[in-house]
Amino acid sequence: MYENIVLPIDLNHGESWEKALPTALALCQTFNAKLHVVTVLPDYRMPLVGSFFPADFSEKARKKLSEAQRKFVDEHVPGDTEVQCHIVEGSPYEGIIRTAKSVQADLIVMASHNRHELADFLVGPNAEHVVRHAGISVMVVR
Repeated sequence: MYENIVLPIDLNHGESWEKALPTALALCQTFNAKLHVVTVLPDYRMPLVGSFFPADFSEKARKKLSEAQRKFVDEHVPGDTEVQCHIVEGSPYEGIIRTAKSVQADLIVMASHNRHELADFLVGPNAEHVVRHAGISVMVVR
């Protein structure tokens, strides 16, 4: 039923994967699906923001993030699960959707958090944006 499952994670926030990862792994094992771990790197090259960072900051950040992502996979994903890591830049929900399209995913498994911040009430959490715009099934794990 599923061949490619996308799991967005924020390596700085365990709540982004602690409950979603076991669900994604169970689905991967059940359907022999490939797991695509996605981490979104903010776009530091925007003119207003970019002037505050060194020219090579984005490249260095991507390299560090790639190393951290690989370590995460080594520590948390069983060796018998086929996994591919992705780092995308930009807004979280756009990066998640873009990755899902590029790998021809049939499912996105992601965590949602409780609404405690004002920004969540005004804009809506990334999970809501992904659910509305993904065009494929999204499993939100609470």
